[in-house]
Amino acid sequence: MYKYLIKPLLFSFSPETAHAITFQALKILRFIPGAQYILRILYTVKHQGMEKELFGINFKNPIGIAGGLDKNGEYYNDLANFGFSFVEIGSITPLPQLGNPKPRCFRLPEDQAIVNRMGLNNKGVRYAVDRLKERHPKVVIAGNLTKNTKTPNELAVKDFEKSFSIMYDFVDMFVLNISCPNVKDLGELQDITILSDIIDKLITIRRFNDEQRPILLKLSPDIPKEQLDEIIELVMISGLDGIVATNTTRSRDGLITDKKYLEDIGEGGLSGAPLFEKSLEFVKYIHTKTEGNVPIIGVGGIMTPKQAKEMLDAGASLIEIYTGFIYNGPGFVRNILKYLKNANCINMHNR
Repeated sequence: MYKYLIKPLLFSFSPETAHAITFQALKILRFIPGAQYILRILYTVKHQGMEKELFGINFKNPIGIAGGLDKNGEYYNDLANFGFSFVEIGSITPLPQLGNPKPRCFRLPEDQAIVNRMGLNNKGVRYAVDRLKERHPKVVIAGNLTKNTKTPNELAVKDFEKSFSIMYDFVDMFVLNISCPNVKDLGELQDITILSDIIDKLITIRRFNDEQRPILLKLSPDIPKEQLDEIIELVMISGLDGIVATNTTRSRDGLITDKKYLEDIGEGGLSGAPLFEKSLEFVKYIHTKTEGNVPIIGVGGIMTPKQAKEMLDAGASLIEIYTGFIYNGPGFVRNILKYLKNANCINMHNR
């Protein structure tokens, strides 16, 4: 039904309008008796072999939703009904920000891809925390943090410190977004000197808390191997807990979408099918370089159950999807889990 009815209808609207319609529908379902239960029956797959403990956290299965879909922590429990074991909310900044001017999100159906330059629009860390207080999470929550666009890079550490401290008691883990291509100069936070300062400050704050929340870095697929090597070394000696590989890419290599349309769209981060091979290569490289000692969340272009298995086989401990969920619909997580179950590969990845 999604492929032939719902998807064509949603794709007739702009991406942001379709997003608003979808999540308004999810909000309405909260008030219909039994609706949440029916969704869970339809879309969740339970199997002991799918459970995984990582960072001291129990994940019901290895699949999460990547940051960007639930920007403000408003729909994490609704998304859990579709089988996700964890939801990455954000990216979240200390202060609310509107993001870039519209239009700022574009579909590339021929490539099964999306280009966005949203600009990290969100309602700020205090709003997200209020939502987490309001609705007890029934799923593992990862807080994706970044700096406000107007904050200069030399003061970025203050933004991360503020959001980290405010959100610490309300999420299970953190992802530091230092690589979004849609904010000017944000990628420069991957510079080892700036990054070391941010990490040192957050780990110091963490030491003064009773519980140790895992901290992961989200990396760009566009950084050169030399810089990636530096970051891997920093992760291994700093006390960080893992890497999310990867963010969206600025590259337009190999696209079949009309070049004139791509020129009209302009800049933005590309997600979806064209990103898969690049993200997969990053996961393989990091896994080999660290000898499997650094947990990796593999994300980027997973559009089929087979690709989900490939990402796990490459060394990812967990995976995230986003564009694949939009193109494949609400049954995508269920289909991946059934594929993994049939392939008898879940237990192999409980490392």
